[in-house]
Amino acid sequence: MKKTKIGAAVATAAAAALVLAGCSGADSGSSTDASDLRFVNVVKLTGVGWFDRMDEGIVAFASDSGIDATQTGADDASPEKQVRLVEDLIAQGVDAITVVPNSPESLEGVFQKARDAGIVVVTHEAASQKNTDADIEAFDNTAYGETIMDNLAECMGNEGEYAAFVGQVTAESHMQWVAGALAKAAADYPDVVRVEDPLESKEDADIAYEQTKELMKKYPNLKGIQGSSAVDVAGIGRAMEELGLEDSVCVMGTSIPSIAGKFLDSGAVDKIFFWDPALAGQAMLKIAEKLVNGEELSSGMDLGLDGYDNVQQSPDVPTTWYGSAWVIVDKDNAADYPF
Repeated sequence: MKKTKIGAAVATAAAAALVLAGCSGADSGSSTDASDLRFVNVVKLTGVGWFDRMDEGIVAFASDSGIDATQTGADDASPEKQVRLVEDLIAQGVDAITVVPNSPESLEGVFQKARDAGIVVVTHEAASQKNTDADIEAFDNTAYGETIMDNLAECMGNEGEYAAFVGQVTAESHMQWVAGALAKAAADYPDVVRVEDPLESKEDADIAYEQTKELMKKYPNLKGIQGSSAVDVAGIGRAMEELGLEDSVCVMGTSIPSIAGKFLDSGAVDKIFFWDPALAGQAMLKIAEKLVNGEELSSGMDLGLDGYDNVQQSPDVPTTWYGSAWVIVDKDNAADYPF
């Protein structure tokens, strides 16, 4: 079979959301001297393009706000290593810790310890985190997964088997994306069927590559694959090229052009979906700055960042806040996003 390609549907406003917006400094009513504050952002792991891009946002925030803001992370996506990093920051007495959790559940205890010590905790990609002062999401995760399914189903001709990858089954946002996609398929595309539970790539493109080859042996009629980790589609795309399936299997998921661009060009990956990690990093720190300065968060607040200029509070989890910052990219518009 031949997959059905569809054009990009990215609004001009969405494209603008990927341009690094400058951060304004602390509000004039701030009660704390910015130069006395230290914020640290803890990412899932270092050495990958997604979090390299997030670090650009951290550097921009530090420059514009005057706050000592830096980024750290472990050399792999181990929840245990992330817990130890947070424990070390508590011991250092930082003012705020912002985190992209590998496993929100594993961090609950250490986050409580941080908050008990008077440290502000802000998370991202952890919409149901309990021990956080605020969680800021680029968008509603279920809606994002539904959008991926809308595009994947159309590419598949609204029928056939598909598989899904997550970085880890403990990665809450990844699981919400694949659940949203699955529910959307059940509701609107009954002939699009997921073959099994999500596979774990462990945030490793090589693992996604090997698992994809095994998938195609097990399900030779597979028509679609959804990736969640930023490196999933790169591993999947590499397997598609090796197997000569660029025009037979629809591949879509979360990534960025610097990771997936060559596979978009070859047709091994059809579309990627993402939000600017630099802006997400800045959004976490802007929220942390407000909280450290004793400001209240409110629906409709403007963080001075594209996609986060009308932040809304979740009706279900009061500590969770949503922007509207996703974009959809294929080979025709990937050059518009140079990261």
